[in-house]
Amino acid sequence: MQKILYYDCFAGISGDMNLGALIDLGVDPEYLKIEFRKLKIDGFRLEVKAEKRRGISGIKAEVVIDNPENEKHRHLHHIETLINDAELPDNVKETALKIFGLVAEAEAKIHDIPIQKVHFHEVGALDSIADIVGAAICLDYLKVDKVMASPVQLGGGTVKCAHGIMPVPAPATAEILKNIPVKTGLVNYEATTPTGAAILAATVHEFTPAVNFDVQKVGYGLGTKDTEVPNVLRVFLAEAEEAEKDSIQSEAVLLACNIDDLSPENYEYAMDLLFEAGAADVWIEPIIMKKSRPANKLCVLCNPQDAAKMKTILFTHTSTIGLRETLLNKYALLRQERKVQTPYGDVRMKQSFYRGKLVNSKPELEDCKKLAKKHDVPVWKIQESVFKNLEDGSS
Repeated sequence: MQKILYYDCFAGISGDMNLGALIDLGVDPEYLKIEFRKLKIDGFRLEVKAEKRRGISGIKAEVVIDNPENEKHRHLHHIETLINDAELPDNVKETALKIFGLVAEAEAKIHDIPIQKVHFHEVGALDSIADIVGAAICLDYLKVDKVMASPVQLGGGTVKCAHGIMPVPAPATAEILKNIPVKTGLVNYEATTPTGAAILAATVHEFTPAVNFDVQKVGYGLGTKDTEVPNVLRVFLAEAEEAEKDSIQSEAVLLACNIDDLSPENYEYAMDLLFEAGAADVWIEPIIMKKSRPANKLCVLCNPQDAAKMKTILFTHTSTIGLRETLLNKYALLRQERKVQTPYGDVRMKQSFYRGKLVNSKPELEDCKKLAKKHDVPVWKIQESVFKNLEDGSS
């Protein structure tokens, strides 16, 4: 079984909400405090309280700074030295440095300066150091095999930051969450902070709203606000069957549109464009629409990052005025290719395996057609020769 940590970011995520959620999930707060002392810096302490938001009980974890007026600004190299000198496990250091690096990269790009010259209060502050290093400590404590997350709620309204008053999300948050699915507008405040965004970007293996696991435990980390939408981060500790070693799991997008007014001869060109743009598969299904009109459903399977290109092609090169988009999980058997020698010539053979056993062998059709034409024999005769020589051990 595979142990999974799933972040349900329906109301966003911040560094303190993350700490509270993982403590509520089972991380011992006393263990966390002991590990914090290995940073060898004074001036902060962790307070853990059981509270409620809209009737939902959870943990409010707060990093309290003893003398905030004396808190100094730090550069990235100061933080890297601080973490590297701490007597923490190597994987904890690696995770913490990765999270800090994402925030620093975002700020460096926004200000157009080298990353080591980034000088900003948010990352240098003790509470951010505690939130980020604490996240790494908690993940190490839970010993999960995989971290997953839902699309991330960013919130709405405006936020006051070093750049002035900006619309949500803050510039750093927007930069960090590039290529990560997000949502906006559920609440009228900053629901996801740069620290929360960086924790997700650095540790999550897969972002998906579709889950297939057995929930073992649920934890809630509480934010400071008490609004109509509960200001909580929900996390799940779950178990799932491990993916077969002979299969590859990936996210995919299925686009589909119903068309009843496109000449059949125009489908081929559109399908060619879709394949050239990176579609994994394109197909047509005959359907009956309203008023018994015969029509076709044009379907496209592609990677999520290619969906925008596919939509452009569908809207530009077909007559559709609408389409449906579905996010799904795709499983594919591992494949290998081998050459099989036949009296007619070499033919490539695609073979698929499941649980260590060969389950499918298919001669490459284009090779068979080429040899059939060359020797003036039916294609099936070439295919028959391939399987015969495969059984005889020729390759």
